[in-house]
Amino acid sequence: MITTNNYAGIPDEFAQLEKAKVVLIPVPYDGTSSWGKGADKGPDAFLEASANMELYDIETGTEVYQQGIYLADAVAENSSPEAMVNAVHRTTKEYIKRNKFVTIFGGEHSISIGTIKAFNECFDNLTVLHIDAHADLRKSYDGTKYNHACAVHEASQTTNLIQVGIRSMDAIEKTFMDEEKTFFAHDMVNDEYWMDKAIDLMTDNVFITFDLDALDPSIMPSTGTPEPGGLLYYEALEFLKQVFEDKNVVGFDIVELCPNEHERSSDFLAAKLYYKMLSYKFMGEAVNDEYDNSYAVDSKQVGNNHSKFEDDEE
Repeated sequence: MITTNNYAGIPDEFAQLEKAKVVLIPVPYDGTSSWGKGADKGPDAFLEASANMELYDIETGTEVYQQGIYLADAVAENSSPEAMVNAVHRTTKEYIKRNKFVTIFGGEHSISIGTIKAFNECFDNLTVLHIDAHADLRKSYDGTKYNHACAVHEASQTTNLIQVGIRSMDAIEKTFMDEEKTFFAHDMVNDEYWMDKAIDLMTDNVFITFDLDALDPSIMPSTGTPEPGGLLYYEALEFLKQVFEDKNVVGFDIVELCPNEHERSSDFLAAKLYYKMLSYKFMGEAVNDEYDNSYAVDSKQVGNNHSKFEDDEE
């Protein structure tokens, strides 16, 4: 249960929905994970760490919380994987349509099926930047398509999917993978231009789904399925900063923090990563500037963006 009143303990004047440019939606869900359990505890651990984080970002010279960050009620639906995905989709889309920069903190990676669907319905020609150790391209797993192993399968069919950091997959996933848009960890380590190549493949509008197991377990051990050979912190930040500078990042989610009471640094890394991503998004924007998410009102009528999920707005 999320008990924090305001994100990071920020003053009430920066935490009200009406004035906030950013919305943070916690999704404490861990219904389909197949090894390390505990991602449902991730949002609480993230929020606790955030409340103990200093809010001046040295690199950008900003205090991004002053743009306003509203902590939404957690999406607590867990009656079934499909019901959870529908609830996340519905809630995410509601806040996008309220002209907010919407961010989501999970929870396991299956939550991203709903977040990606919402952003794809609201923004034209969407790129999904998938940063992860795992391909997550299975069409179905354990009897459902709403599984963490299927997190970006639909995105592979309906968006411009760019995958970064991949180092674990099943052979069947190659049938759904566009290897020209996939950056494997073993290739990245020898390619000094991989960041530029990935960004060149992106469209203008980008949604980022960041699975924390993309990071090396030496710095992020508290995740459900840690894989050796991952990104290090400043390497990840360099790439993210370049994406935010070059593209219109329309939102992001962060998933798969599995907190461990004996290892708190992972919680703090997740908190810092989230705040860094916000700092990069708003580093050129004055606090008093109005935010416009360029929500494409008619985009849901275009091409393959038609909703396959419940949509009470239609």
